[in-house]
Amino acid sequence: MFDAVRNNRKIVQIFLVLICLPFALWGVDSYVHGGGAGEDPASVGDTKITAQQFQQAWRQQQDRLRQALGANYKSEEANTPEARLAVLNSLIDQRLLALEANQARLGVSDEALRNFIARIPSLQENGAFSMARYEAALSAQGLSQPQFEAQLRQDLTLQQLVGAVGESSLVAKSSTDAIMRIEAEERQASEFRFPAAQYSAQASVDAAAVKKFYDENARLFQTPERARAEYVVLSQEALLAQVKVADEEVKAWYDGHKDRYQSPEERRASHILLLDKDKDPAKTKAAAEAILREVQAQPAKFAEIARSRSQDPGSANKGGDLGFFARGMMVKAFDDAAFKLKDGEVSGVVQSEFGYHIIKLTGIHPGKQRSLEEVRPEIVAELKRQASAKRFAEAAEAFSNMVYEQADSLKPAAERFGLKVETSGWLAKAPKPQDLPAYGVLGEPKLLKALFADDAVKNKRNTDAIEIAPNTLVAARVVEYQPAAARPLTEVSAQIESGLKLREAAAQAKKAGEAKLAELQKGGEDKLAWSATKTFSRLQPLPAPPAAARAVFQAPVGKLPAFVGVTLDNGDYALYRVAKVSQPEAIDEARRKAVEREYSTLLAQEDFAAYLAALRARTKVEINQKALEASDR
Repeated sequence: MFDAVRNNRKIVQIFLVLICLPFALWGVDSYVHGGGAGEDPASVGDTKITAQQFQQAWRQQQDRLRQALGANYKSEEANTPEARLAVLNSLIDQRLLALEANQARLGVSDEALRNFIARIPSLQENGAFSMARYEAALSAQGLSQPQFEAQLRQDLTLQQLVGAVGESSLVAKSSTDAIMRIEAEERQASEFRFPAAQYSAQASVDAAAVKKFYDENARLFQTPERARAEYVVLSQEALLAQVKVADEEVKAWYDGHKDRYQSPEERRASHILLLDKDKDPAKTKAAAEAILREVQAQPAKFAEIARSRSQDPGSANKGGDLGFFARGMMVKAFDDAAFKLKDGEVSGVVQSEFGYHIIKLTGIHPGKQRSLEEVRPEIVAELKRQASAKRFAEAAEAFSNMVYEQADSLKPAAERFGLKVETSGWLAKAPKPQDLPAYGVLGEPKLLKALFADDAVKNKRNTDAIEIAPNTLVAARVVEYQPAAARPLTEVSAQIESGLKLREAAAQAKKAGEAKLAELQKGGEDKLAWSATKTFSRLQPLPAPPAAARAVFQAPVGKLPAFVGVTLDNGDYALYRVAKVSQPEAIDEARRKAVEREYSTLLAQEDFAAYLAALRARTKVEINQKALEASDR
C-alpha cells in the first residue's frame, strides 16, 4: 500500500489540500484519545478537539494566508465566522481520518520511514543520505528527531488512507472522448462591430441627469480619509543586529555541543531479502541459507544474485544496493549486523521483522569532527538568534507598556530599545490592494484600524503595540490627518457627463446590433462587411475577447451559418457569423491521457468528499458554536 501511494503522489497531494491544514499538528494519540479541559469547540466520536488545538490550527492557517497573499492579506477579511468554522471543519475531517486509520490499524514501519527520509533530496549529499544535513534541517525548524519522525509517520499513514480512496476512481473511455470532442472543437467565425463611438454624437445628457448620478453615487467622488504617521518597529530581527557574540562564548558553546558538529560514521550496504510470505520461518530461513552458500561460493556475483533472488522491490533491481546510512536509519537487527562488518564482508543470515537478509558491506564513510573555525559562522548565528529571541521576549512587554503609558510620543520607546522612529507617506484608511506594498508594515489591517481609531486621530495618541508578524511589534501615531471629503459637482461634472454619454452610446450600439441580429436569425439579407474568418478553439489563444468567445461557443449550430451577438467591455456591440464547426481528424494521444488524468482527479476529489461525508454520517460529530465564538475573543 505504501509504495502504491508513493507512486500516486499527485492525487494524494490534492486530497491533502482538500482538508486544508497539516495533518501532523498533534500526535496520533491525542487524535485517538482526545483530551483537554474546558469548553471544546467540537467533539468527534469519543474524542475532543480542544480550544488549544483549534487556536494552533487557526494561527497556522493565518500564517499561511499571510505568506501566500502578502500585501493583499487582510486580517479582518480572513477572521470571519465562516473562516473559523472552515478551519474547525478541517480539524474534524482530520480527526475522522485519524480515527479511521487507527481503526484500520494502518501504520508505517520503521524501515519504510527511514527509507523515505533517506530519499529526501535536501537531506542528501553526493547522492547519499547525510545525517549532518538532517540534523541541521531539524534544528532550523525547531524540531527534535523523534518529533519530526512521529509527525512524518502520521502523514505517511494518512497518505495510505487517502491513496486508497483516490486510486478507486475510474474514468470511462467514452467520458474522456466526450470531453476531448468538446475541447477540440473548432469554430470558424467572422465579426462585425457596431462601435459605441459612432453613436456618441447622438448621445445627449442633460444637467439633471448629471446631478442625479452625482447624488446617487456620492461615494465615488470622495477624497479618502487619510493620515501620515510615525511608527516604531520592535522585532527580533532588529534586536539581532544589536547582539554581539564574544569569541569566548563561541568556544564555550562549541566545547559543550561537539556532538552537534560531528558527522557520524556512514556505511553503504547491499542486501538480499527473503520475505516470509508463507508464514513458515524455518522454510524461509533455509532458503536464505541456501542463497548465502551460493553467495559465499561466488562473492563477486552478489549483485547479480540480488537482482534475481531478492524480494525487496526497492533495491533488487539495483543489485541490492541500499546506499549510505548512519546508525539508527535501519531496523535494529540489520543495523547491528551492518556496523559489525568489515568493508567487502558478507554477513550470515540476519532475521528482522521484514524477513531474512544477507548483507554485504560495500563502503564506509568514517565519522568526522568539524573544527571550531569551520562551524564558527553557524555558532555565531545560533547564539545571536538565541540572544535576540531572549531580548525580544524580555522587551516585548516593556515596549508595549511604554508606548501605552507615554502615549504622546514614540521617542522614549525608540531610545530605550535602540530603534528608529520612521515616518510614512499619506495612508488611506481603506487602501486599494495595489497601494498596500508601499505602506510596508503599516499595511497590516489591524494596525491601520488602530491608526484610524478616534483616540489616535483626535488625540494623536500612540496606538497599542500590535503584533503584525511573529516576533514583530509595531506602534504608530498620527502626525497629520485629513478627513474624507466630497469633491464638488462642478469639479466632477465633466467626468460624469462623459461616462453617461458613453453608457448611452453603448445602449444605442446594442439596440442597433440586436435589431440586425434578429433580422439575420430570421433569414434576412446579409450585406454586412464581415471581418476575415477567425478560428475559435478552446486549445488555442482566443482571437476575440472572452465574452465574445463564450458567445461563439454557445451559439446553436444545428443550422449554419449561425449568428450571435454580445456587448463587449468597451461598449461596442459585436455580431459573429459562425460558418463552420469541425473536429480535428486525429486526437493527440498524449493530450487524451492528460485529459483522462485531469478528469480522474476531479472524480477522485468527489469520491474523497463523499468518503468524508460518509465518515461524518456514521460518527457522532458535535460543534460547540458558543465555544467557537469564544475562541475569537
